[in-house]
Amino acid sequence: MAYNLLKGKKGIIFGALDENSIAWKVALKAHEEGAQFVLTNAPIAMRMGEINKLAAQTNSQIVPADATSIEDLDNLVTKSMEILGGKIDFILHSIGMSPNVRKDKSYGDLNYEWFLKTLDISALSFNKVMQVAEKKDAMNEWGSILALTYIAAQRTLPDYSDMAKAKAALESIARSYGYRYGKLKNVRVNTISQSPTATTAGKGIAGFGGFMEFADKMSPLGNANAEECANYCVAMFSDLTKKVTMQNLMHDGGFSTTGMTEDVLAKFN
Repeated sequence: MAYNLLKGKKGIIFGALDENSIAWKVALKAHEEGAQFVLTNAPIAMRMGEINKLAAQTNSQIVPADATSIEDLDNLVTKSMEILGGKIDFILHSIGMSPNVRKDKSYGDLNYEWFLKTLDISALSFNKVMQVAEKKDAMNEWGSILALTYIAAQRTLPDYSDMAKAKAALESIARSYGYRYGKLKNVRVNTISQSPTATTAGKGIAGFGGFMEFADKMSPLGNANAEECANYCVAMFSDLTKKVTMQNLMHDGGFSTTGMTEDVLAKFN
């Protein structure tokens, strides 16, 4: 059921690769709720994915951009305002990639050039997006900017490797820029810490199926899926959450505040 929560709102959605992407689900839900937006991803990701199909479904245009490039982001924001006919109301940053994880490098044997790429793609790009938006005065007052994160930013989990450091930096950036953007223009900035979700990127992490099963058994409400995350993002883009900013919002079925459950305990009894 649609509620017209985003009627008249305009935005930019980063990171939709295919139907498994959370950004893909957010785009579908935002469209259903009345939003107009531009879709964007890195050129190489666009060649690998199906973003043209999503653009057709949501009546959206695509502007390719490498989120680590200030030049690309400047072009993206300029063209988005031209396409959408003015300033924007929301941005979704759903970007994350670790060459070390993809190539199964152990944490004790990291390639540090790749580590820097992980940080640039997965965290610093968020700062760059907001810096460009601020300098171009692209955001409407009371706009909403979101990035997707994971609890590995606070807790050590096997095989998440340097992505955990990137997520910690991402959450810190949200707090720092959230303060700045709030004082400047009443724009709110938050991160959503999502349950492990079977996206294309998530499936590339060793032992991911075990992560999902454990988290589900540790969560009184069970894991939050991609569609539920999309609903939460839409709520955060809407005017119903105008005073929520600088927060890391746990969307994990209760996992983050659960010490032990009967289901997990039963495995040891």
